[in-house]
Amino acid sequence: MVYKTYYQSPVGKLFIASNEENLIGLCIEGQKYYLDKIEKEAILKDDIIILEKTKDWLDRYFGKERPEISELPLALEGNAFRQCVWNLLCKIPYGETTTYGELAKEVAKKLNKPSMSAQAVGNAVGHNPISIIIPCHRVVGKNGSLTGYAGGIKNKIKLLELEGVNRKNFFIPK
Repeated sequence: MVYKTYYQSPVGKLFIASNEENLIGLCIEGQKYYLDKIEKEAILKDDIIILEKTKDWLDRYFGKERPEISELPLALEGNAFRQCVWNLLCKIPYGETTTYGELAKEVAKKLNKPSMSAQAVGNAVGHNPISIIIPCHRVVGKNGSLTGYAGGIKNKIKLLELEGVNRKNFFIPK
């Protein structure tokens, strides 16, 4: 069974889904690649332990604490490439960012490939099924462009500001 709940956050209403044991989805209402199918099929039930733990994690995160991703059991569905990208996202520390190009180099190294397309990595980042907790908002363009956040650029900026990221070298693309 898949269960769901909702959470009102500073970046909008969040949809949270679990398979009872693990967190399987979290997205901002209206974000690109919204988990529509999961939301429609999931049963609304607020008292599932993992959903309660996720809400507590979010309370602490939005309260400017730095909860660890490892506090929550995650079950991510995706191919090996996407899994690799999502695991690397989990290693980006609070208050720091990386670029799609740097992530592509890391993925290539992990997958024993000579190189990897930053666009392909960007696509995997954009399909992150557990927004905010898996910090895809910490990835920026190589020139400081605040691009590519499925939850919207304004929300990306809010999340980076919340984490204390120095944004002086970043810009919003035209």
